[in-house]
Amino acid sequence: MFLNQNFKEDFSIRAEHLSLILGELFDKVLSNHLKMNYVFLLYDGFRLTDLGYDYLAIKALVNRGVFVSVGNKIGEGKESEIFEVSREDGTVLAMKLHRLGRTSFRAVANQRDYLGHRTSYNWLYLSRLAATKEFAFTKALEEHSFPVPNAVDYNRHCVIMSLVQGYPLAQVKQMQNPEIVSERIIGLPVRLAEHGLIHCDYNEFNIMIDDDEKVTIIDFPQMVSVDHRNAQMYFDRDVECILKFFHKRFSLSFQESPDDIDGSEVDMDENGRPYFSSIAKGAGFLDKELAASEFTFLKV
Repeated sequence: MFLNQNFKEDFSIRAEHLSLILGELFDKVLSNHLKMNYVFLLYDGFRLTDLGYDYLAIKALVNRGVFVSVGNKIGEGKESEIFEVSREDGTVLAMKLHRLGRTSFRAVANQRDYLGHRTSYNWLYLSRLAATKEFAFTKALEEHSFPVPNAVDYNRHCVIMSLVQGYPLAQVKQMQNPEIVSERIIGLPVRLAEHGLIHCDYNEFNIMIDDDEKVTIIDFPQMVSVDHRNAQMYFDRDVECILKFFHKRFSLSFQESPDDIDGSEVDMDENGRPYFSSIAKGAGFLDKELAASEFTFLKV
């Protein structure tokens, strides 16, 4: 018997019961999964691989009619991969597969609050938490008129959203109205803070801009509440990233920036940085509604 050559027999019995597949059919199915790298052999059993987790999420979404085909990879970051997917009517969407821990296990655990008080975890579960939080944040921000993609659906570590037509800000070399765009972009973290949230990874790689200089912000699973113990540090870092980018790329000086940023009246320092303490927080309390960091975790 195939299983007895690789696993302890008691584990084989439990696995058969869990899968609801008995006898030789179970051996055959597991053997095929091993060949396709959906599972990985361990000394006393098997472990689900990233590819196997992808298959489970994609199959669930296809069965729900969210999309019918998967296209090319269009993006890859430290913690995710993005593919084009197509609906039955030909509409092209974006599929984001979260890959937490792929590049820096310790850094992710230290920087994100997914673990709470847990002392043990696995990366597939953390990727699932990231996808759940990103879908919830994107959906809520869209409802509050923030420039974000349309959140369509999610399953496990996979989020389906509208395909943003544009380019990462980091790739833009020329701009017709850099002053106006920079004010708009700096105003967004202020608006987020007014709604109780801080992006925590707000930089030129997570901001999209199209040919009409319309801005879209992306990547939300690391967002935290304005009541987080390090809220001001995260907010100041987000703003500083944008100021440095526009100063370096477009030689902009922010010393003469107006007090009214993107419709929000906020005090500014002499270098054009908004004061976190002067922001009127609480316009919607999205941090509490969405269980941002320091609040109850989202259930998946």
